[in-house]
Amino acid sequence: MNLPVPKLDDRRFQDLVDDAKRFIALRCPEWSDHNVSDPGVTLIEAFAFMTDELLYRLNRVPDKLYVAFLDLLGVTLFPPTNATADVVFWLSAPREEPVVVPARTEVGTPRTELSEPIVFSTVEQLEIPPRTLTRLGSTRHDAATWARAPRHGGESIGAFAERPAPGDALLLGLDRPAGNLAISLRLDCAVRGVGVDPRNPPLRWEAWTGLGWTACDVVADGTGGLNGAGDVVLIVPGDHAASLEGGERAHWLRARLIEVPPQVPTYTASPEIRSAAARTVGGVTAAIHAETVEDEILGLSEGVPGQHFGLARRPVVDDGDHFRVEVGRGATWETWTEVRHGFADQSEEATVVHVDRGTGTVYFPPAVREPDASLRHYGAVPPKGAPLRVLRYRVGGGARGNVAPGALSMLRTTVPFVRGCVNRSAARGGVDGETVDEAKIRGPLTLRALDRAVTFDDYEQLAKRAAPGIARVHALPATGADADHGVRVLVVPTAAEGAHGRVAYRDLIPTPDVLRLISEDLDARRTVGARVVVERPSYTGVTIVAKLVARPRTAVAPLREDALAALYRWFDPARGGHDGHGWPLGRPVLAGEVYSVLQSLPGTEIVEDVLLFLADPETAQRWEPVQRIDLQPDELVFGFAHDVRVTAGV
Repeated sequence: MNLPVPKLDDRRFQDLVDDAKRFIALRCPEWSDHNVSDPGVTLIEAFAFMTDELLYRLNRVPDKLYVAFLDLLGVTLFPPTNATADVVFWLSAPREEPVVVPARTEVGTPRTELSEPIVFSTVEQLEIPPRTLTRLGSTRHDAATWARAPRHGGESIGAFAERPAPGDALLLGLDRPAGNLAISLRLDCAVRGVGVDPRNPPLRWEAWTGLGWTACDVVADGTGGLNGAGDVVLIVPGDHAASLEGGERAHWLRARLIEVPPQVPTYTASPEIRSAAARTVGGVTAAIHAETVEDEILGLSEGVPGQHFGLARRPVVDDGDHFRVEVGRGATWETWTEVRHGFADQSEEATVVHVDRGTGTVYFPPAVREPDASLRHYGAVPPKGAPLRVLRYRVGGGARGNVAPGALSMLRTTVPFVRGCVNRSAARGGVDGETVDEAKIRGPLTLRALDRAVTFDDYEQLAKRAAPGIARVHALPATGADADHGVRVLVVPTAAEGAHGRVAYRDLIPTPDVLRLISEDLDARRTVGARVVVERPSYTGVTIVAKLVARPRTAVAPLREDALAALYRWFDPARGGHDGHGWPLGRPVLAGEVYSVLQSLPGTEIVEDVLLFLADPETAQRWEPVQRIDLQPDELVFGFAHDVRVTAGV
């Protein structure tokens, strides 16, 4: 708990006016009209207003000193983190030679009258090579039968057994791996796979990745579930590998028949595949919320230590490359590189700079007066009058970059043979920069932790510092074999909000890179003998089915939208709960609280019924309704799929 900060002067406007009127009675008793209509009182109120402003600024002095103290401790504001999205680049037509999408290719959202576009740029160069189909076959669910057929016309092949069963699969072998490529499979299918819904067939398209079969992202299925001629467009996982199937070696894709509930229609007969072909129609690469700024002039050096210059745009994105400043020396330019953690360990000749990415400020090395009156330099000083320039840096970051699926549809950089782009999933990881008020809260915690992890609070604060882009972190004792001297650090990433504020389950899974970054940082700061496990919480889906009655003259549709938004917000892992900081881990879910949330909505007359369902986020299975859901200490709930029905009031 922080010590209370006293106000240096607690008088306000009315206090100053009252004090002045009391002085009138002592110094000028003949002045008897103290009403607001008197011109003298008007002057008193004017001076009281200006004095009140001075006192307000005087009372800001403790805050200024507090911030100055944090600055002495080296506490700086966390810069915003940039969101990341996987972007698909679509070819204008299949090519016989590879198509290259350069690094730093920019894509963005459409520009509107009310908002500027949100710009992303690719991190690495993407090569989109051609791929062809070399093998075609099928396996049965007992894995004992293998059939193969020519790829182009002639003999047909049954995709599954004569009596299809879960586990039957159609296999297609490519000549080379197709990881992170969009592959179009052109299939000529006979209409025999009757009995299925062509919009939702019981098929799962998968690719062999060396460790097992991994699901592919199905962009389109023009065959209606292998019931006609058309194209199936798949995005293949990045670790696609070769394997042997039925004695044939290839890079395999397959369409596997999956088990479905009894009420869902499935195949009554196997589809027949007459011919098949494959071609590359696109590629996938990672892009970050960043826009490139090139050839910016910082200014001229004054030839003194400790210079700093502001960049034209901010905040600066940390894209993995070192920030570089070029210093002019006659007809040549000398490159000065960035140091991440200050100048303390730099020699006097080091040509280095430090960048405050949040404020967009470039600092050159300082000099410090030693006790013997000598001046110690912590790096070189640019010559007086030398021009300073930055060839390239990136700006962006923040929660604004957590765009929805399909938002990045504008190709801002022209790439030959590429017709467009799109992000198939929501961007994630964008977090706004830290505010001064948030840094004030973090300051005492930083001073207490001192870069070592002892208590659970220490682990949480250090994890947030290692990965500022995470939305929430919670440390608790380990269980099981690691119970002795073990710590579990549960990480909730920042996720994009969809319709009604809904968060997709896949966006709540932290990436391996984030978990590895936190784990490596905590490993260097943990106490000797402590075992640290960094992982995600155990998520439990909650589905609410509710029925409301609207108040008279209240629109039904907007009330339903507000109710869905309130429910998804209430069960949000990062922004839900009573305090708005996320649903507490292990806290049970009660139907009575859902009644309270819905009844508090403007326009709700009666909450007639609330059904609380436990849902499995992996299988989407829903259990019987209950009034209470109990959770384990490491479990965290989130809104899975709510349904609200609203009837008009009378």
